[in-house]
Amino acid sequence: MFTDPENLRPRETTLLEKIAAACPEMTALADLVRGFAALLKPAAGNDVKLTEWVAAARAADLPHLRSLTNGLEIDRAAVDAGLTLPYHNGHTEGVNTRTKRIRRQRHGRAGFDLLRHRILLP
Repeated sequence: MFTDPENLRPRETTLLEKIAAACPEMTALADLVRGFAALLKPAAGNDVKLTEWVAAARAADLPHLRSLTNGLEIDRAAVDAGLTLPYHNGHTEGVNTRTKRIRRQRHGRAGFDLLRHRILLP
C-alpha cells in the first residue's frame, strides 16, 4: 500500500486494486501517507504543503490521522523547521543511541571508566 505505485509488480498492482475496491479508507490513507512522505525531504515551501496536507488529512476524517495532525499543530514551528531547513541532529542522536546501547549492555557492571573506554575506543 505504501510503496510507490511505479515500483509495483503487476501482481502487486492487481492486489492493490482489489484492496482499494474493498476499502476506500485504505486508499485514502495510503495516498495521505505518500503525500506526507514526500514532505520529509527538507525543501523550501514544505511548510505550505504541510498546511495543505493537514487540511486534506482532516477532510479524510481518519481517526489516527486526526491524532497525528493535532500533534503536528502543537509544535508547528519545529515541524516547519524540520521540513524546510537542511540542518538536522542525526549524528548527535546516533551517538546518544550508541551510548545508551552500550550502557544497557553493561547491566550496571563495572564503572564509569569502563563505559568511557568503550565509548571513546570502539
